[in-house]
Amino acid sequence: MLVCKIGTMRTLPLLALVLSLFASTVASQPRGVVQGSVTLDRTGDPIHGVAVLIVDLGLTVETDGSGDFRFENIPPGRYDILAHSGALSATTQLIEVQAGQVTTVDFILKVSPIRQEITVTARGQEETAFEAVQSVTSLDSYSLAQKMAPTLGEVLDGESGVSKRSFGPGSSRPVIRGFDGDRVLVMQDGIPVGSLASQSGDHGEPIDPANLERVEIVKGPATLLYGSNAIGGVVNAVTGHHELHQRPHQGMTGQLIGAAGLSNGYGGGGARVEFGRGGWLLWAGGGGQRSGDYDTPIGRVENSKSSTTNASAGLGYSAERSYLSFGYTRNDGRYGIPEAGDFHAESPPEGPHPGGLEEEDVEAIDIDFRRNNYRLGAGLQNLKSGFQGFDFSLSHTEWDHSEVERLAGGIEAIGTEFSNQQWVFRGVFEQLQTGPLGGRFGFWGKVRDYDVVGEEALSPPVDQTAFALFALEELSFEKMKLQFGGRLEWTDYQVSGSRLGADGSEQTIPLPDRDFKGFSAGIGARFEIGTNGAFITNFTSSYRAPALEELYNFGPHVGNLAFEIGNSDLSGERSNGVDLSFRHHHQRIHAQASFFYYDIEDFIYLQPTGEVVEGLLEGEYRQANSRFVGAEFRFDAALRESMRFKLGLDVVDAELTDINQALPRIPPLKARIGFDFRHKGLSLGPELILADRQDQLSPGETPTPGYAVVNLTANYTIPAQHFLHQLSFEFYNVADRLYRNHLSFIKDVAPEIGRGIKFSYVMRFF
Repeated sequence: MLVCKIGTMRTLPLLALVLSLFASTVASQPRGVVQGSVTLDRTGDPIHGVAVLIVDLGLTVETDGSGDFRFENIPPGRYDILAHSGALSATTQLIEVQAGQVTTVDFILKVSPIRQEITVTARGQEETAFEAVQSVTSLDSYSLAQKMAPTLGEVLDGESGVSKRSFGPGSSRPVIRGFDGDRVLVMQDGIPVGSLASQSGDHGEPIDPANLERVEIVKGPATLLYGSNAIGGVVNAVTGHHELHQRPHQGMTGQLIGAAGLSNGYGGGGARVEFGRGGWLLWAGGGGQRSGDYDTPIGRVENSKSSTTNASAGLGYSAERSYLSFGYTRNDGRYGIPEAGDFHAESPPEGPHPGGLEEEDVEAIDIDFRRNNYRLGAGLQNLKSGFQGFDFSLSHTEWDHSEVERLAGGIEAIGTEFSNQQWVFRGVFEQLQTGPLGGRFGFWGKVRDYDVVGEEALSPPVDQTAFALFALEELSFEKMKLQFGGRLEWTDYQVSGSRLGADGSEQTIPLPDRDFKGFSAGIGARFEIGTNGAFITNFTSSYRAPALEELYNFGPHVGNLAFEIGNSDLSGERSNGVDLSFRHHHQRIHAQASFFYYDIEDFIYLQPTGEVVEGLLEGEYRQANSRFVGAEFRFDAALRESMRFKLGLDVVDAELTDINQALPRIPPLKARIGFDFRHKGLSLGPELILADRQDQLSPGETPTPGYAVVNLTANYTIPAQHFLHQLSFEFYNVADRLYRNHLSFIKDVAPEIGRGIKFSYVMRFF
């Protein structure tokens, strides 16, 4: 039965191509115009720079200085349209466009507890999360300001289906539905970040959440558009307007932000600005965050500090039917790895240490990283022959980080140096919406040069190349939306070197080059239920090539608390998954319930052998069948005009079915219960977080007790015609509860942060 399904899925790219060619032959019909204005609820003033979205078509324009907007060349039909700008939103309206006619619709924006989540990641085109076929969570800049933290993992922890993995605060990384490492793809503006955070628990992502426009989380396989290592999900950090809409806006927009906190000496700030004039758009930004060692109810966690800085700038030009842009981003940072010095002392490498000191003299380990990213974007718009446009991006990332050993006597030495140089290109053809049919198809490629030198040089230098062809088609009807597509991807590893024998002798074992070819396909449908509900179902068959570290690592890896033995004979993974979801979106009630089940053939995992080598538990990369099953539930209801009740629940269970063994670091059952009290621009939100005991353990794991944590947040928003001020306050772990994160590599020696307070202020101008 499964073989038959997969065989059917393999025909989807051919079907997508046929439909694309069909779309290009359909004659265009007379079109209409949609126009209107957007004003502020409190004053009636027109608002500049508000995004207005025709949901069904994925088309967006912005209001001008008079608060007016206008869409040209809109096909006749009935469409949902909405206006949004950060904390300001308006109710979605239904319009009917007639051929050769002008349709007028006006919006009044106000601060609202319920806002439409917007995503561009789910299908490569802007739409609402409610309308998306995939399961999506989207945090705008208003929401991000309420959760200020130095790392992306800290900010996203607790979002629906998301937890954090860490080796301390500076290295935290998102885990989606229990999937971690190479199965979760972290991107910035639709391109992989290029860090090494997926390879090791003590490596973090360099993204600064304070200066982002939006963060989008696509849960479940997103391999069709973004690659084989998106088998578990995608996190896309969007930096600004120029990445959402490839066109200039007139005038200046931007934000200033500052934050401070107790318990860990937290402080940060930043600024970003975009200026458009004529066809030109200029953008720039920068900032930084720092935190000291954090306090817990049983004492301070030493060497848990972090410090990051970032800067970016770019220039773009848009003509009537084309655009070209170039941008540069720089990230620098240093963060401590708690307890890592003790692990290094237990696993000393061969040979002398700098300055004549022994490895036992290592007092602490820091990660010092640098990232330079250069990005070129170009495209053609309003093409003929059935195509709306073509977008091309080329990105080059230079990633370097060093493991800095702080030795006795204040001496610092470099233990290991990592280098990851990466080129990524992507081209997408956007089809012209013709009747019910729309979609996109394209190509993608990556060239990667990976090298590591020093004590934890676990693999020899490796060159990786990859190339893919993909298509995602969509048929939209009045009450139903059907989405289907496929991706064919090639991956090639070329190794320069060998490794020592398993007995540690000087005998070397040659490592083979490997190449993989895999096909991923998916089909999903969304059915409307009444005027405010929807039922969504997805089936995806996804392929993932083994990661570099799974194939070639050999040696002590403190970042994963293991002596790793790679397996160069690994085959690719095949994940067959079902995702079912029910959504209800209304001003009074907002609810979503999702269920997922993934059956993964030849799942790659690190299996402890029971041996201890150089003070670390020895583990071999092996393959076995596995399954992930779980559910997510979110409910938000207005009890009265000024008070809303919020409830959330996440559960996931994962195991190796061949050997009936639990997988490591799987999140426990979690629940969130809270209220939102509002009066004009003031919002007050008490919240209780409950986590169950996690005692379904992989070999070498220890159980984690359940816990209950109380948080309190407050926000005050002051909207004006050209400014929006936001003051946020967070009182976290109010009862100073001792609790541990089951996904932390060092949970047994480093509990989570104790009682603390955090403040932030954001001013947006437009």
